[in-house]
Amino acid sequence: MKSKSRSMLAVLLLAALAAAGCNKADKPAADAAKKTDATAAKGDQIAGLPTEKDQVSYMIGMQMGKSLEPVKDDVDVDVIAKAIKDSVTGGKLLLTEEQAQKIGESFSEKMQAKQIADMMAKGKKNATEGAAFLAANGKKPNVKTTATGLQYEVITEGKGAKPKPTDVVKVNYKGSLLDGTEFDGSEQHGGPATMPLAQVVPGWREGITLMPVGSKYRFWIPAALGFGEQGTPGGPIPPSATLVFEVELLDIAKGGKPPMPQAH
Repeated sequence: MKSKSRSMLAVLLLAALAAAGCNKADKPAADAAKKTDATAAKGDQIAGLPTEKDQVSYMIGMQMGKSLEPVKDDVDVDVIAKAIKDSVTGGKLLLTEEQAQKIGESFSEKMQAKQIADMMAKGKKNATEGAAFLAANGKKPNVKTTATGLQYEVITEGKGAKPKPTDVVKVNYKGSLLDGTEFDGSEQHGGPATMPLAQVVPGWREGITLMPVGSKYRFWIPAALGFGEQGTPGGPIPPSATLVFEVELLDIAKGGKPPMPQAH
């Protein structure tokens, strides 16, 4: 029965070749005009890499190196190079397939535990900083705090109707972290967004229902009313992050899907 785990060498080689292929595919169509020049340059000499074999080999090494970036402090590059050489040239391998699989599984568990610990540490830091910020921010005369902990500031007060939690709204918005990093905005999606309030995070839903149409508010949303302790894993919002949104309520509309911020 074949092992479910693939050798690290095979995985890295596949990643290297896939990355190289993606880089080529990601080039704009306009680069097609350079195809002739690129073909002509194929045989050109590169310092330190005189042959195509050398160049391909180095390219694979570069991509493998990039793929190792997340674990660079946990591996020895010289030992990796030896393992590659032994595997490719048919040299004596220092590990059996069973040993390699066991080590791989153990290392994966270790890295997963490390990621969880890092996330928890970042979450704790963000929660502490967020609480301190909200405590100070809430004392400002132009900032109001609701019973849930949502904070808001009226930039412009409109005169239209206020939406209900079940309504669909049309808005311009910009979302950022406390350090000013912008992670999303309606401009990134081509203009005003149409969002069903039933499908957004609680802080957004509560805040929007405070706004008459034509208003522009700034919201500070605690993590508990936003994306919680996990944030958006692999996405732009860290764990336990306090979020800042500027929102302009344009209309109470119908239809549409929420690009952001969705409830979790």
